[in-house]
Amino acid sequence: MTETEARKLLELAEGARAFSYSPYSGFCVGAAILTESGKIFTGCNVENASFGATICAERTAALKAVSEGERRFTALAVVGGRKDAPCDERCAPCGMCRQFLSEFVNPKECMVILGTSEGSVDIRPFAEYLPFGFTNLEE
Repeated sequence: MTETEARKLLELAEGARAFSYSPYSGFCVGAAILTESGKIFTGCNVENASFGATICAERTAALKAVSEGERRFTALAVVGGRKDAPCDERCAPCGMCRQFLSEFVNPKECMVILGTSEGSVDIRPFAEYLPFGFTNLEE
């Protein structure tokens, strides 16, 4: 994953963030997933008054990919921040998203890309975010 490719995914995640429905937290998140076939799926967080029914941006993008027949992800970009404000801090996937995504990634090969509006880019293997996750996939 080159920095140019990472920045493209971050831009798409930033675009998805604009569609966030987050009236309760005011924290808007966008995600972009690159699949093994080269397709990209984006998603935003969608909150609900019943907080357990809230869905994160990462899972929104993953569900879109899976519902279109994509089952292997090679990269994930995430951006987040307060509504109508720049993303000035890195926003990593929550624990539930990490476990959910582990079904569809090779943890040593899938790259997680975090960025900020100031241009900071952090690229790490998924394995660093969920070192002891459990999955049905063979490695």
